[in-house]
Amino acid sequence: MISALQHLLFCPRQCALIHLEQVWTENRLTAEGRLLHEHVHEAGSDSRGTVKIEYDMPLRSLRLGLAGRADVVEFRRQPDKAWQPFPVEYKHGKPKKDDSDLVQLCAQALCLEEMLDCTVPAGAFYYGVTKRRTEVEFDQRLRRITEDAAARLHELLSGTSTPPPEYGKRCESCSLLDTCLPQTAGKKNRVENYLARMTAL
Repeated sequence: MISALQHLLFCPRQCALIHLEQVWTENRLTAEGRLLHEHVHEAGSDSRGTVKIEYDMPLRSLRLGLAGRADVVEFRRQPDKAWQPFPVEYKHGKPKKDDSDLVQLCAQALCLEEMLDCTVPAGAFYYGVTKRRTEVEFDQRLRRITEDAAARLHELLSGTSTPPPEYGKRCESCSLLDTCLPQTAGKKNRVENYLARMTAL
């Protein structure tokens, strides 16, 4: 799933718990995000002058081995009469400091390019906290990061092991915090190291 790329870059362990172990727990943030997406996906399609809008559009890339759905794809009429796709992803929160959201949106653009044999130079996020759009250019750096992330995702999901927990500030916003138990990871490692040293004597 395209959304798994965002999970991977946020936290590889979270990605494995969701997509390998099929673990999911909802908290306030995920519930509000789900409701926002459900509202967008109810709308169907629309047309506004030189812009056609498709909601909940299915996407896929055979090259990258990805599939998913775009919240919104705007098709903008160009001077040469061609329709330029412009993906828009709705997020409950605010822009992130890492590339996890950007990669998810860029993957949608790469899918559209492959499906429609066109170029998608840009897209946008609509963040619920800021209540405005943030436009994103799909430059070569972001495209490379996205393709690398897709390869890492396949490698992770083709295995059978979940990465160990590593506690960090991001954990506090994760709905899987109580399942993952990253706070105990350091204690567990100290016990395992102690037992290993004692049995080696």
